[in-house]
Amino acid sequence: MEEIIRPKIGVGVIIRKENKFLLGKRKGNHGGGYWAFPGGHLEMNESIEECAEREVMEETGLTVRNFKKLTFTNDIFLETQKHYVTLFVVTDYQGGEVKIMEPDKCEGWGWFSLDNLPEPLFLPIQNFLAEKIDPFKI
Repeated sequence: MEEIIRPKIGVGVIIRKENKFLLGKRKGNHGGGYWAFPGGHLEMNESIEECAEREVMEETGLTVRNFKKLTFTNDIFLETQKHYVTLFVVTDYQGGEVKIMEPDKCEGWGWFSLDNLPEPLFLPIQNFLAEKIDPFKI
């Protein structure tokens, strides 16, 4: 029996702090060298908010609050034959110092404003920005 390959579900977490949000420069074969929000795979029986909180802590060491669901993107990575549906959540920074918790997956973190974004941006971020949603007005 042939396995059916289906899209995976990712969660992207937009952490707001003083009119900026957090982006990390990815490492690895899936988006290496691209800037992205913290986030990761939605686990079985996990809420989107639980996933967002877990991924932020695992990747950055930060705590966040005030979870709001924003939108989703349909992200097809032609060069790597991967397909994701990315669910975006906006949160507010609560506490902690940002750290590189997974040095094999992230080169570094930075706080950026919408008018001063680093390049290149990971495909889900490009698709999110195309939606024209301002995460600071939610």
